[in-house]
Amino acid sequence: MIRLKTEEQIKHIREACHLTARLMDELSRYIEVGMSTLDIDQYCYQFIIKNKGVPAFLHYEGFPATACISVNEEVIHGIPSSKRIIAEGDLVDVDLGINLNGHFSDMARTFIIGKTKDEYRKLCEVTEQSLKLAIEAAQAKGARIQDISAAVYKHASKHGYGVVRDYCGHGVGLAVHEEPEIPNYTSSYLPNPRLREGMVLAIEPMINLGTHKVKVLANDWTVVTMDGLPSAHFEDTVACTKNGLEVLTVLD
Repeated sequence: MIRLKTEEQIKHIREACHLTARLMDELSRYIEVGMSTLDIDQYCYQFIIKNKGVPAFLHYEGFPATACISVNEEVIHGIPSSKRIIAEGDLVDVDLGINLNGHFSDMARTFIIGKTKDEYRKLCEVTEQSLKLAIEAAQAKGARIQDISAAVYKHASKHGYGVVRDYCGHGVGLAVHEEPEIPNYTSSYLPNPRLREGMVLAIEPMINLGTHKVKVLANDWTVVTMDGLPSAHFEDTVACTKNGLEVLTVLD
């Protein structure tokens, strides 16, 4: 069941999202060559605790860290490690949420570390564009979930990229994951509810340089591309309000 939020609830979810956007902004200047993904995770943990939040992903269904940090061919759910060292040209996806007094955010950004290959940079640009186009589609009058899906799939496919099908966006706000699911592709077999005031959604294109096919590593968490080529991931939390669609994961 889709949980519609009140204006008061959206106000508090917005606060959690603004805090998350601040953290992402700081990470854009913090992450550098030579640090480990565990260093990044510890930075995120300290920021959240200092700002009186709770890491929403930590221990969620057994996940052992504050942030999912996925590098290059890792699509999502990368487990931070002191052994995974950031190198020049890496694509580093940081995906995290903050629980602020029972109200949840969700946001992801793929950071390009230093100078990378042109094809990797383009992948990130197109994935970020896909997110923006998806948000624009959601702003249209009478929009449905699959309008969001179609915007992502059309743009990414136009560039020859693989659109991940096994994982998707979702409702959020009063829990880490809620209904509805928001795939990044369309199908007549998938639910297609109309967007309604009170919906809070995490829209998150996951786009691969090569095949759309993925697999889960032996740790039961980290999802990687089947062909070993890089992936990019961008995510924002948005709310359907009486004044229209609002992107919540922005700096206040």
